[in-house]
Amino acid sequence: MLTRKIKLWDINAHITCRLCSGYLIDATTVTECLHTFCRSCLVKYLEENNTCPTCRIVIHQSHPLQYIGHDRTMQDIVYKLVPGLQEAEMRKQREFYHKLGMEVPGDIKGETCSAKQHLDSHRNGETKADDSSNKEATEEKPEEDNDYHRSDEQVSICLECNSSKLRGLKRKWIRCSAQATVLHLKKFIAKKLNLSSFNELDILCNEEILGKDHTLKFVVVTRWRFKKAPLLLHYRPKMDLL
Repeated sequence: MLTRKIKLWDINAHITCRLCSGYLIDATTVTECLHTFCRSCLVKYLEENNTCPTCRIVIHQSHPLQYIGHDRTMQDIVYKLVPGLQEAEMRKQREFYHKLGMEVPGDIKGETCSAKQHLDSHRNGETKADDSSNKEATEEKPEEDNDYHRSDEQVSICLECNSSKLRGLKRKWIRCSAQATVLHLKKFIAKKLNLSSFNELDILCNEEILGKDHTLKFVVVTRWRFKKAPLLLHYRPKMDLL
């Protein structure tokens, strides 16, 4: 079977951020037009604008940040195509946390280790793991699955009800993975309150409705950056149900 080699230069336009001209880091896609940028670049841009940097379509008149979402598939593709990019990015993040005197989050430690193993295997010319390695990986998988994201960076949250139509949670203080999304919180609240559907809820931060695909890390960085923990969120019935 004939294979054709493609140079990285030929596909750079598809895996680089239009705002910084660098390879995509924490790839984030505009849901309206599906154009992708680095998350930090896009968030900074949307602080002053409400249109897509590429096609200039209006994302949302007043709350464009609710209509962007993390694109894990695109980020995985970029890391696979660009040698050493993931390892370099994880190193930068580690140095950032060390400089601030903060503990390196568990998810960064895990990704760093994974990236190093992947790079080492390529340097040694290893394309396939032997049978014993596969067996060990299979045996270790249940243990990893049972971690329940405890090794991730954690976020402390206070969930308050600001509607007379819903009752408050018995335990409103929770701690969970920073990779959890607003949708996860909606499902959690709906289950605790025995609601028929999580779609009946809105979750707000600073009186602003949060998009369901926003991770808690994204919410903390964009809405709670200079405030002390815990992250204060409010929930209420959707506006069309009031």
